[in-house]
Amino acid sequence: MAGLLAGKRLLITGIITEQSLAFSVARIAQEQGARLVLTGFGRMSLVERIARRLPEPAPVLELDVTDRAHLASLADRVREHADGIDGVLHAVANAPAAALGGNFLDTAWEDVSRAVHVSTYSYQALATAALPLMGAGGSIVGLTFDATRAWPVYDWMGVAKAGLESANRYLARYLGPHGIRCNLVSAGPTRTLAAKSIPGAEGFEEAWPQRAPLGWDHYDAASTARACCALLSDWFPATTGEVVHVDGGFHAVGA
Repeated sequence: MAGLLAGKRLLITGIITEQSLAFSVARIAQEQGARLVLTGFGRMSLVERIARRLPEPAPVLELDVTDRAHLASLADRVREHADGIDGVLHAVANAPAAALGGNFLDTAWEDVSRAVHVSTYSYQALATAALPLMGAGGSIVGLTFDATRAWPVYDWMGVAKAGLESANRYLARYLGPHGIRCNLVSAGPTRTLAAKSIPGAEGFEEAWPQRAPLGWDHYDAASTARACCALLSDWFPATTGEVVHVDGGFHAVGA
């Protein structure tokens, strides 16, 4: 029986460790029949080592989403491994420590701009860089964290995610005529390396299993990954500009 992503060629960003949401997306995508090209930044030897733990080997390209030269050459570098792509996972976000942890009123613009560049603008930048590789029926999926609330200690990353959710709607508007869908998955708090870098985040994470109607497992990356793979497949052909919540229903209930 063919998998959900049989024959799909996907570009996956954001793998750092096996706990990365992007790693779970990559693993499940391969299990569902996809061929992958991965990107990493900074610790390339680590990314390459983690990539070897996937079910099938996949090439790894270096990509700094804030580097114009990296973005400009992305399509040509991907073509060395695939003649095109059918989907992109944007799993990139970063903010300096000064932009997190309750420092909101004192954060300098230099730190805020870094958070917005990496976590918000890069969504449009990556989509634009990948556009020459994609045709009608393509899908771009990004990861967010519910930006309708002001979370303790999330601070300027929360602002950046709000920008990401708005950028997703605009990207859907402008890429719709190309036949390309753009959607986000809003995951509940998951114990990834990125989550561990947010000081004090465990304070609001603790409430999740009790308040979410379906409960919540902080170590369950597969539920989020499955949603991403579904959106990367052909099973949502008329859905774009959407934010799909995978949080146990936490966003839907009051205190």
